[in-house]
Amino acid sequence: MPDSPEANIAAADALTLLLHNQHAIGAAIEEVTKWLSENGEGNVASNAIAALETLDMNAQAITDSIMRLRQL
Repeated sequence: MPDSPEANIAAADALTLLLHNQHAIGAAIEEVTKWLSENGEGNVASNAIAALETLDMNAQAITDSIMRLRQL
């Protein structure tokens, strides 16, 4: 991808959409985790919580990348 303001904006916009999707997936996993916990599936819920932690960690990295692209 060329190093131009337009390319940076396009990349940042695409990453922003992916980040929104990641937040939506996280919200869905939270709902399923709550249901699992309430229905005696604590082990599976623990695995879902680990997945949420990964989403959170990656969301921060994506956010940082978006901010760097928008500053260029």
